[in-house]
Amino acid sequence: MTELVDFADAAKRYDPVLGIEVHVELGTATKMFDGAPNIFAAEPNTAITPVSLGLPGSLPVVNGKAVEYAIKIGLALNCKIAEKCRFARKQYFYPDLTKNFQTSQYDEPIAYDGYLDVELEDGEIFRVEIERAHMEEDAGKNTHIGGATGRIQGATHSLVDYNRAGVPLVEIVTRPIPGAGERAPEVAAAYVRTLRDIFRALGVSEARMERGNVRADINVSLRETPESPLGTRTETKNVNSFRSIERAVTFEMRRQAAILDAGEKVIQETRHFHEEDGQTSSGREKSDAEDYRYFPEPDLVPVAPSREWVEEIRASLPELPAQRRRRLIGEWGFSDLEMRDVINAGALDLIEATVAEGASAQAARKWWMGELARTAKERELELEALGVTGGQVAELQKLVDEGKINDKIAKRVLAKVVAGEGDPAKIVEAEGLAVVSDDSVLTGAVEQAIADNPDVVEKIKGGKMQAIGALMGPIMKATRGQADAGRVREIILEKING
Repeated sequence: MTELVDFADAAKRYDPVLGIEVHVELGTATKMFDGAPNIFAAEPNTAITPVSLGLPGSLPVVNGKAVEYAIKIGLALNCKIAEKCRFARKQYFYPDLTKNFQTSQYDEPIAYDGYLDVELEDGEIFRVEIERAHMEEDAGKNTHIGGATGRIQGATHSLVDYNRAGVPLVEIVTRPIPGAGERAPEVAAAYVRTLRDIFRALGVSEARMERGNVRADINVSLRETPESPLGTRTETKNVNSFRSIERAVTFEMRRQAAILDAGEKVIQETRHFHEEDGQTSSGREKSDAEDYRYFPEPDLVPVAPSREWVEEIRASLPELPAQRRRRLIGEWGFSDLEMRDVINAGALDLIEATVAEGASAQAARKWWMGELARTAKERELELEALGVTGGQVAELQKLVDEGKINDKIAKRVLAKVVAGEGDPAKIVEAEGLAVVSDDSVLTGAVEQAIADNPDVVEKIKGGKMQAIGALMGPIMKATRGQADAGRVREIILEKING
C-alpha cells in the first residue's frame, strides 16, 4: 500500500464527506417477526423458531412493540412518520441468513427526512441530516475458528449461531455529511454517541456497543474542494466503539489521500476495521441497491400507523439528552465547559445516579471526573465499565462528610471498591480505615513529631502558623494517614503553647 498521508495534510488538501449508517437492536421481548425470545448470550441456536430460520411454511408476523420503538426513534430524530409503509425482501446469500434474503424496508421507510444536532467537544453544534430510519431484522452470527484473528481469513471452519437472526433492528441512514473538514473523525464519533444516548433515553435499547446493540457503518470519501462532485466512498462495517469510529475515519482519510495523490482511483468497497492497529482492510466490492433485487415482502401487509397513535407516542417521549443537559446545568451549577467534560467522559448518568443517592453534584463530579476517570483511562475502559455504582460513590462521600474518613483514605477505599472488594462502609470497617480521633493515640504522635522537629516548633512559636504543615507529615505517617487533621492541629497548638 502507498505510504499514508499525514492526517493534517490530508484534511487540508481534501474535503472529506461522511455517511453513517447506524443499526440499533431494539429491546423487545421477542423478535421482529416471530415469537422467539430476544435475549443476549443464550446457548447457541436455542432462541429460535421456524420463522427465525425461514423454514418452509413458516409465516412472519410484525412485532407491534418494535413498530412503536421505531416511531419513537423517528420522532426523536425530527423525522416525518410515514402514513403507510411496507417491508421488502433484500436478496443476498450468506451463511448466517438462512432465507437467502433479509426482511427490511427499501423505498418506503417508516421514518424519513429528519436531522440531529450534535454538540462537539468545544460546544459547536453540527447538524447531521438524516435521510431515513427503517425497520429490519438482524442476521445470525458467524464464528470463525482456527485463525489467529477470529476473522474468516485463515480460519479452518466456521460455526453459525442463529439466535440473533430476526432480532428487531432500526437502521438510521444519514445523507452525505459535508463540512466537517479536519473534525470529521470527531463529528462521526459525536454523532453516534448522541444517537446512543437518545436510544437509552427512549428506553428502546440497552444500546451497549460492546454487545453489538449499536453498530455503525462508516462511509468516507474525499474530494478536492467542497464544490467538487462527491468522491468514491468506502464503507467500514460494524465499528462498535467511539474511539474506533474516530480511528477508522482518520485512517480512511489518510489512506484515500495517498491513493488520490498517486493518481489512482479509490475502489467502492466495504472494509473491515482492526482494533489492534486502527487500520482498515478490504472486504468486498460494495453492492448497490439494484444488486439486492428488492421487491415487496408478499407475506406481510403494509404498516399504517394512525396519526392519533403517532401523536400519542410523541406525547409520551421522555426528556431527550439535549434538554436534560440544559436542565442539569441549571440544577447542578456546572459551567458549560464542566458539563461538556462530563459528557465527553461518559459520566453524566453516573453523576446523576450519585446525586440521586444523596451526594452533592460537585462531590459526585469530583470523584467521577478525578480518581475514577483516571483509573478508567489507565485501564482503557469506559467509566461505566469500572463497575462502580452511584450509590457506592455517594456512600463514600457520606463517610467523608461525617468525618469518618478523610479524602486521602477515601481514595484508598475507592481503589478497593473498583477492585470489587465491596461497598465503602464495609471496607472501612473491615480494614480499620476510619479516621483516628482518639486523643491518646494522636497525642503520642504529636509529641514525637514535636521532639523530632524543634526548629519547626520555634517557627510556630514565632507566629508562623503555616509551619504546622511540617509536623503533619510525620504524624500522618505514624497514623497511616488516618489522623483527624483538625484535632491534630488543636493538639499541636495545645502542646506548643501549653
